Amino acid sequence: MIYGYARVSTEGQDLADQLERLKAAGCRRIFHEKRSGKNADRPELQSMLRSLGAGDTVLATVTDRIARDPLDMLTILRTVKAAGAGLRLLDEPFIDTTSEMSDLILYVVGWAAQWQRRNILRNTAIGRERAMARGVKFGRKPKLGDEQRAAVIDRLRAGESLHDLAEAFGVSESTIARARERCG
Repeated sequence: MIYGYARVSTEGQDLADQLERLKAAGCRRIFHEKRSGKNADRPELQSMLRSLGAGDTVLATVTDRIARDPLDMLTILRTVKAAGAGLRLLDEPFIDTTSEMSDLILYVVGWAAQWQRRNILRNTAIGRERAMARGVKFGRKPKLGDEQRAAVIDRLRAGESLHDLAEAFGVSESTIARARERCG
């Protein structure tokens, strides 16, 4: 049987192109998921690997759809081989586990994917630092602004209850309690 595996990292990304290409390549069953590829602990990937038998073939579009970490890639490759199955990548035709060079090639390609991910993370961190230096705020907007927080503190000091203030400002009592803790 020819199995397909498709993956995107986030819910906002689309699997359609991968699914269409895998169907066109003859996949009879396609496992797909929207999860990060930084580790191999993905339910659909693991389910596919458990389904493999002798003579089966796994198709994916590119290396990083299967794994980004070279050790994960090698583990997956060994699992595929142990089942008597093969792995081929549509956009990287030199990746074919039936060749003698497949272990070396997959390790190198897996390493390259990891290197690329490291660079993406590094560049993202640099961009975040630059944005912070420009005053860009990250994370959720506070439920209470500075003026509201000051009003909450004044009203707490005047004896109003957490419950009444939470209702008045449309927030939870724990938000009011945190405002009190921050202001001493």
